[in-house]
Amino acid sequence: MEDMSLAHGLTRFLHILLFVYWLGGDAGVFYSSKFVINPKLSKDARMTAAKIFVDLDMIPRYCMALMLTVGGVLAEIIGISHPAWEMAAILLLGPFWLGMVLVVHAKEGSAAGETLKRVDIWFRWIVIVSIIVSVVHSHWTGRLDGLEWFSAKLLLFAFLVFCGLMIRRNLPPFVQGFRTLATTGPTPESDRLMIDSMARCRPYVLLIWAGVALSALIGILKPTLS
Repeated sequence: MEDMSLAHGLTRFLHILLFVYWLGGDAGVFYSSKFVINPKLSKDARMTAAKIFVDLDMIPRYCMALMLTVGGVLAEIIGISHPAWEMAAILLLGPFWLGMVLVVHAKEGSAAGETLKRVDIWFRWIVIVSIIVSVVHSHWTGRLDGLEWFSAKLLLFAFLVFCGLMIRRNLPPFVQGFRTLATTGPTPESDRLMIDSMARCRPYVLLIWAGVALSALIGILKPTLS
C-alpha cells in the first residue's frame, strides 16, 4: 500500500475530481447542445436544453480554472519543487481565475461583461505563453530532467486552453442564432447559424476530451524518456 500524507491524499483526490468533472461536464454540455440546435423540437424544449447547456458549461470552466493550482500543489508535495514566488503565483492563480469565470458569467450581456470577456481571453493567452516559456526554461536549466511526463501534462493543459479559445472564436454565430430563437422564435437562418457554429466547435471539443483523458493517463503512468 502506498504511503502518503493526508495532504497528499486529499490533493490527489481533488486533482482526480477536477479531471472527472471537467471531462464529464464537457460531455454533458456537448450532448445537451444537440437538443438546442435541433429544429424538430419545440422552442420551449430547446430553451430548456439551453438552460441545461449553459449551467453545465460552468463546471468544466471551474475545473480548468483550478487545475493548475491543484496540480502545482500536488507537484510540490511529490517533490517537484517551485521557487517561492512561483508557488505563490500558483496558489493565487486558481482563486483569481475562478473569480474571473464567476464574474464574467454574472455580468453576461452587460457592457462590463463584454469588457471582462476580452480581459479573460487575453488572460488565457498569457497562461498559454507562460506555460510554454516555463517548460522550455525548466528543461533548458535541467530543472525538469527526467520529468518529461510533468512537462507533457503542462503543455497539454496549454493546448486545452487554446482549444477553449478556438471554441469561443467559433461560438458567435451560435449566440446570434440563439438570440433569435429566444426572442422571436427559430428561423431557418438562425438554425443554420447554430448548427454550423456547433459543427466548427466540434473538433476542438473532441480534442479537449482526448487531451483531458491523455493528461490523466500520463499522470498515472508517468513515462520518461530516460
